[in-house]
This record gives sequence, C-alpha cells and structure tokens, in this order.
Amino acid sequence: MRIGFSVPQFGPFADPDRTAHMCAALEALGCHSLWVADRLLAPLAPPEGYVGGKEMPARYATHLDPLLALGVAAAATEGVRLGSSTLNALWQPPLVLARALTTLDLISRGRLDVGLGLGWMREEYQAAGVPWQGRGARLEETLDVLDAVWRSDTVVHTGRLWTIPESTVLPKPLQDPRPPILLGGFTWPALERVGRRADGWLGASMPLPHFQGLWAVAVEAAERAGRDPAGLRRVFRVNADVTRAEADPAGTYQRGTVRQICEHLRLMCAAETDEVLVDLQLTTDSPEEFLDLAAAFTAELADAAPSPPPAPPA
Repeated sequence: MRIGFSVPQFGPFADPDRTAHMCAALEALGCHSLWVADRLLAPLAPPEGYVGGKEMPARYATHLDPLLALGVAAAATEGVRLGSSTLNALWQPPLVLARALTTLDLISRGRLDVGLGLGWMREEYQAAGVPWQGRGARLEETLDVLDAVWRSDTVVHTGRLWTIPESTVLPKPLQDPRPPILLGGFTWPALERVGRRADGWLGASMPLPHFQGLWAVAVEAAERAGRDPAGLRRVFRVNADVTRAEADPAGTYQRGTVRQICEHLRLMCAAETDEVLVDLQLTTDSPEEFLDLAAAFTAELADAAPSPPPAPPA
C-alpha cells in the first residue's frame, strides 16, 4: 500500500509559503505522493446543492490554482509523486493542458501523475464557457490530443472539437512515453473509460460492496480492450472526518478514529500498487494539527496488513 496526502491549497492553507512548508514536512513523514484538487468557484446558492445534499464547505471559496500549486509542491519536495485528484480536464483546450502538464513533469523531474475528471458542478462549466452536455465525448477527445502531443514526433489531430495541423510540439515529458493518466468518476461510463483507456482509477473510500461493483466494470472493460486489469492502479481518496471516540462501524469508510478509517482503507487496498489519498483540509484549520494527523495516518497505514473480515454466521 502507498500513502498519499492532499497538497494544502484550500481555505486557511491557500498560501504558497505555507503550502511549500507543509509539502516538505509531509514528504519528511515518509509519504509516497501529494495530490492537488480543483475548484473554480463556490456559488452562494447552487441550484443543485453540494455532493450528497450537504452544504458546500466554506473554505472551497478560497483556493490556489491546482497546476501552480503542484509547481510549488514540486519545488518544495524531492522524491514524492505529484498528482491531481482530480483536475477538471475540460476547462482549457487540451493542447494548452498538455503544455502545462509537460512543464510540470519536467519541473518535477518526472514525478507527475495526471489525474483527470469531469467535475460535478454545472456553474463551474458555465463560468468557464464550456458546455455541460457532451462531457464524456469531450474527455475522450482530450485524451486523444494528449496522446498525440506526448507520443508523436509530428503532432497532428483532426477531431470533432479540435484540429491541430502537422506540427512540432516540444519539449516532451520526461516520463516516456508520457506521464501516467488516471481518471476519476463513479458511474458506469467513467469506470468503463478507466478500463479501456487509463493507467488507473481515482476512486474513493466507500462501502466495500459499492466499490466491488464499480471496479468490476473497469475490469471487464479492460479485458474487452485486450488490457490486463491487474496493471491498473487504484487511488482511494478519503476526506477524513476524524473523531476522538470510535464512530459507527457502518460509516468508517470516511468517519471515525484514525485507526477505524485506516482499517477500512486496508480492506480496500488488495494490491501492492493500491494507494490511499488522505485529505485533511476539511478536518482542521491548523497546519500543526494537519501534520500531526498526517503522521498518525502514516504510522497506522504503515502496517498494511488488513484485519480479517468477520466470520460469517454459522
């Protein structure tokens, strides 16, 4: 199991100097990766509400740009992987996105993991001037353009949305043939796309039956495409709601003591290449408490052996 943390970039952590200091401290704890998230705005009265019917956290109104925050993290660290979970892929033309990601891969000396998603908030699409309808097809062509830019000496693309004449686009990423691409999402089309096109899935901590049903879609899609599903990475995000006392076991996929949350994460991580992404930005406003909790999660998750599931009733 690999252990990752969120790059501090929201609310009280949206300060480049603080971000750099905390990223260096997180690497010193022994984590394997650091991940940025992507928010464009926080509507005062979103018509469709926040995910799960909850109120949007106020700190999401204050945020650092994810790609620039990754640049800060790259400069402050030496060996950890750096990724996005997730970068909303459709808010800029894919050729512009490819240029920025290539630059990040070079700045980080080949440590970039490209995590892309579609987002969920219509208001952000409206503000970015990008159609809400047809998001899946737009993402498919975005992936085509990224492949064309990163894998070909002479870059050319003719699609429904974008055209690139025969061109030279240099430099190329340091990672060959390209940085790993991981895709987020929790619908059948999203998991089918993971199995068919991606190097891995940006998932989340969730009840095991739900996770197993989703992952089966990616496995079947990979097999249909002639790919080995065992080669797909999985990164499980948890927006940890840490409690002092033990919480209801039914909700420990996201809420409970550090040990309870980690026990569930260990059950989800069945492969050595599986990774957890612990986001503590909604848990505390204090950099010191953030790092203390990160140390507690690192120590607990270092023992990667899962507890055996309860025996079925006789």
